[in-house]
Amino acid sequence: MFADIHCHLSFPEFDEDRDSVIDRLQQEQVSIVIDPGIDPASSRRSIHLAQSHPFIHANVGLHPLQVQAPFEENLLEELFLLAGSKKVVGIGEIGLDYHWPGFDRQLQLGAFRQMLRIAKSLDLPAAIHCRDAWPDMLKMLSEERSSNLRGVMHCFSGTLDIARECLRSNFRISIPGTVTYRNSSLPEIVAALDLKDLLAETDSPYLSPVPFRGRRNEPSRIVHVVNAIALIRHSSPESVAAGLADNTRELFRLP
Repeated sequence: MFADIHCHLSFPEFDEDRDSVIDRLQQEQVSIVIDPGIDPASSRRSIHLAQSHPFIHANVGLHPLQVQAPFEENLLEELFLLAGSKKVVGIGEIGLDYHWPGFDRQLQLGAFRQMLRIAKSLDLPAAIHCRDAWPDMLKMLSEERSSNLRGVMHCFSGTLDIARECLRSNFRISIPGTVTYRNSSLPEIVAALDLKDLLAETDSPYLSPVPFRGRRNEPSRIVHVVNAIALIRHSSPESVAAGLADNTRELFRLP
């Protein structure tokens, strides 16, 4: 049993062959898929996809790159209402992204804070994106810390020290296909942390693992991510897959 905790299967990149992609992931025994939204429209698509497949679950979110002026507060109201749907298991993809030029730092921080508060108010885990924004990210998690704020640092790209700080804020570390890349720093993190602190994802259609690097990614390739984690940890793929699936069910409160 494999769990892909972050896969944009509802994105247009899969419109032409989504059914075939779903068939392949089932053949590979991927039994848990979480599809995150990045804005209200994509969040609705995630929910619709999840309603059609019992093993797919949706997150509702506002990606930091979708936070642009003029910012309409009704976006957050719409996302709050969507998050009440039965197949929604988390708030995400949300976070901070200072990588691309022209970003509005204060606007991102404000939207992120409000999305974290939605997660807390609904008692849902948050799936967080962070790129080139770790100081502000850690500060925000500290300021908003509460007994029920929890979640996952999606597609983790920080250092081991940052990973440990995230864990102290009750956020697990999600390992994507980049763990298979030659110059990746993720193997050090995978080796150092307890398995209970880890999750795995494909971030499809992005970040295909070796030997598929450069091609469209898909959730069936979570098998390659799990195998890489098992190799680093000197464990069997079966035990690692089972542990990661248990972590996924626990965090997202899945049956």
